[in-house]
Amino acid sequence: MNLIFVLFFNITSLFADEPPVFKGGQKSLATFIYNNLIYPDYSRDNCLQGTVQVSFKINQQGKIYYSEVKKGFGIDLDKEALRVVRLTSGRWILPANHDTLVSMVLPVNFTLKGYKCEQRTKDEINAAISAYHAREGMSMVIFNYYDKKIPGNYNEADEVRIQAIKMQLGYDDKFIERLIKQAQRKLKQGDSQGACEDFQMVRLVGSDRAVNLIEQHCK
Repeated sequence: MNLIFVLFFNITSLFADEPPVFKGGQKSLATFIYNNLIYPDYSRDNCLQGTVQVSFKINQQGKIYYSEVKKGFGIDLDKEALRVVRLTSGRWILPANHDTLVSMVLPVNFTLKGYKCEQRTKDEINAAISAYHAREGMSMVIFNYYDKKIPGNYNEADEVRIQAIKMQLGYDDKFIERLIKQAQRKLKQGDSQGACEDFQMVRLVGSDRAVNLIEQHCK
């Protein structure tokens, strides 16, 4: 099975003259995105695909100082598109008259091949998106519980219910192992913020396997 990440580089902006360009040009940008993008598990498993438009602004040093999802799906694809665009920070060449207040928009397209996604109906796709948001709410229940449990401020009677939710969402040892490996990959990409968010999630699903990693990388 293959994962295909396609970048349509049609940067839009309100620059009167030439906009900033990625070092090495369009092909280098496409390669950078391809090499660093991590297709989110939920969207991959549920055949969620499409284009996410990320808006961002660049300062005089070529670094991104502001970014947001301009148009997306409200799911993990949005988060990953935003993360990988932020990784391009510092890799932009600016024209002499660069206006740091003007936004550029970079569309990042996620496409799956070999996952039999052509068999999924529109209703099934919409149901998967709705289920994602329901999972987010259930995850927050777990995160809040362990965030209080770690310092000792929790109701022990809730443990059974929390364990049941974890089982329903698949927050098991395999999930934790996959999350740690994903975080380590992000560290190699130079994305300490993204890695630390993953390490913290390991902690917030009730595992101590990332404690040393948090101490090492997330101070």
